[in-house]
Amino acid sequence: MENTESTKISSCLSFGLGDEVFAVHVSKVLEILEITQITKVPNAPAYMRGVINLRGSVLPVVSTRTIFGLKEVPDTVDTCIIVLDIEVEGEVLKVGTLVDNVKEVLEIDEEQMEPAPNLGKRFRSEFISGMWKQEENFIMVLNIDKVFSEDELALVQDLTDPVESVES
Repeated sequence: MENTESTKISSCLSFGLGDEVFAVHVSKVLEILEITQITKVPNAPAYMRGVINLRGSVLPVVSTRTIFGLKEVPDTVDTCIIVLDIEVEGEVLKVGTLVDNVKEVLEIDEEQMEPAPNLGKRFRSEFISGMWKQEENFIMVLNIDKVFSEDELALVQDLTDPVESVES
């Protein structure tokens, strides 16, 4: 008898950082914003670009390039902020991630995904759900809840909480 089990397809938003393409599940994406004025937060870590006003709420914005250990480049007209829901220890945190550009929404057949590469014990790779081949290039599909360490997100939340209470 033929297997009629349906293939699992995931919708993912792809984005670029330099020559690399990454993707994140669309269920984590709240919206995509054009680059805007980002207010720096004193004593913030290098990955924290600052905060923006998102319809009256404070939204922390982090540099995805810095988190991934890539060299910072000047913002361009293609630079975007992807607003994501990131879950940490059961709590959902809204974070803006700065990317070089947004590509497209991809329909990814999960059966065609390659496992995340083994990078050894010194490098964290648990944030890569898998690799998906598009033409001759690989797209790294991210588990965005694991891209940022709990300590990094706790610090982002701590840095933005006092600002929210001042505006309230």
